Amino acid sequence: MGAELRMTRNFKVGVISEEDFNQEVMDVLKKAEEGIFPEEPVERVYFGDMRTFLEYITPKRFALLEALHKSEPMSIYALAKFLNRHYKNVHDDIKTLEQIGLVEKNEQGRYVVPWDEITTTAKLAA
Repeated sequence: MGAELRMTRNFKVGVISEEDFNQEVMDVLKKAEEGIFPEEPVERVYFGDMRTFLEYITPKRFALLEALHKSEPMSIYALAKFLNRHYKNVHDDIKTLEQIGLVEKNEQGRYVVPWDEITTTAKLAA
């Protein structure tokens, strides 16, 4: 039996201008028209400014992402208990992270961080 091939899943989070976002979309479309497609898909979410990014990716949410990535899939209740945080706060954080795509539910309804890597980029102002 051969080794099972597993596709890695990467997620890109960035702070970029609308112009840079539009240019990236155009570059991807141009490559697609030429028949050039990425070897591995990269899912992404962009924020228009650092303030908005920091409203969504708070230190507590980042710690939640790290803990969930290292653990088995968990319910919100189990995650709140594991992190020693109030259920409502963990619930709100999970729902926000799920909304932007950093957290997903598995078939059993438990939450997971399915990403092998989350890359964050932010350009400094010129």
